[in-house]
Amino acid sequence: MSSSRTFKLSGSSDACFYRLFDIFALFFAFQCSALFYNFNLSSFYMVSVLSVALIYLYCAEIFSTYRSWRAGKFRVMMLCVWGALLVSFACLFFISFIFKFSESLSRIGISLWFLLSMLYLYLWRLAVYLYKRNRRKFGSYLRNVAIIGATETAAYLYDEIEKNDELGFKFLGFFDDRNPERLFSKLASHDVAGNIQKAVDLAREGRVDVLYIALPMKAEKRIADILLQLGDTTVDVHIIPDFLLSNLIHARIEHVGEVDTLSVFESPCIGAHEFIKRTEDIVFSMIILLLISPLLLVIAAAVKLTSAGPVIFKQDRYGLDGRKIKVWKFRSMTVTENSKVVTQATKNDVRITKLGRFLRRTSLDELPQFLNVLEGDMSIVGPRPHAVAHNEEYRKKVEFYMFRHKAKPGITGWAQVNGWRGETDTLIKMAKRVEYDLHYIKNWSLLFDIKIIIITIFKGFKNENAY
Repeated sequence: MSSSRTFKLSGSSDACFYRLFDIFALFFAFQCSALFYNFNLSSFYMVSVLSVALIYLYCAEIFSTYRSWRAGKFRVMMLCVWGALLVSFACLFFISFIFKFSESLSRIGISLWFLLSMLYLYLWRLAVYLYKRNRRKFGSYLRNVAIIGATETAAYLYDEIEKNDELGFKFLGFFDDRNPERLFSKLASHDVAGNIQKAVDLAREGRVDVLYIALPMKAEKRIADILLQLGDTTVDVHIIPDFLLSNLIHARIEHVGEVDTLSVFESPCIGAHEFIKRTEDIVFSMIILLLISPLLLVIAAAVKLTSAGPVIFKQDRYGLDGRKIKVWKFRSMTVTENSKVVTQATKNDVRITKLGRFLRRTSLDELPQFLNVLEGDMSIVGPRPHAVAHNEEYRKKVEFYMFRHKAKPGITGWAQVNGWRGETDTLIKMAKRVEYDLHYIKNWSLLFDIKIIIITIFKGFKNENAY
């Protein structure tokens, strides 16, 4: 009896191939270093090889090393590979130190193994990359591709096909039944190769290998008819979601018993990702709190001595899934507003103290929020939490505003390091901040978080828009 499931997990043969060759590269590099340096292969080395291999595979998953990489991303892919390798060898040194067998390992031999591993992981990936990139020139394994629907989504897909030579696609054209004036404007310079029926006929004749349907999702009956006609062909058919959906969706297949569901709005940090994100927050917040504890005491004393009122200001904010949390800040104003109406700080705001102005400009007033991170209410990186009053105001004015709360609020974020922080005196500014927040949520990864943290360290603590 066949399964009633509609969606199946998509297993990537390329990912399995890459994992296999990565492990082979690590073992081969170890063998070469052993032969070159001529050290004795004791049981400690066997433990070391297995430890590095297992840790590398785990770290490679964290760094999304085996995801699908587009053209022009080879450098980023190699940074992920080498990052996973570096962490693996760092863990090996830590393990050997804890279990006291570091003296049994040759430091020069292990260093040579590391360098050769970097080299081999790079060389075999480079060979695959160059082959894929140039196979169109070689005429090898070219696949004829057609797109049904001259829409905005189709234009983006076409751009990706043209940029990504390693896909080995030969584009045949767009196929649409509509009049030229109704087609997407950017495709006006492209001659439509024919109507939709012609694309179906080409597929039946075996002249199309891959067919993409880029019609609006509201054209459900038309899409169903096309699929029915393609049922007696061997063409690979892919349906591309509307451009709007593809930019907002955090697509993931779920199963409720035998019923399939497709997630649309969902936190990116679930399952193993939640564990990775929480580990990142605990480790970073503990290290930072230890380093800045003297600074926290100095600022606390300065706030107490320069103005009347509490040192710490606790304000209601929305956290993950819209739950209320108390966010800690050093008090920088003469007032502590936490009501249904909160007036945003503006330039030359008389409520801001002299010390508070400096703290806000340098973001030092937000340092107590590392305690919020340690408690689990916030994250190091995420959308900045807004006052509840501001949330209630802007959720009615900015589309998908509350989707920001599908991730924990952060001390720093993608919007902040791109300049969208401080006063939001216009609706456009808030809309841009939300746009960057949603981009972060959709594209979250540990590497993305590290990138934002590094940018924050170098330029994120001071901003002219923060009053």
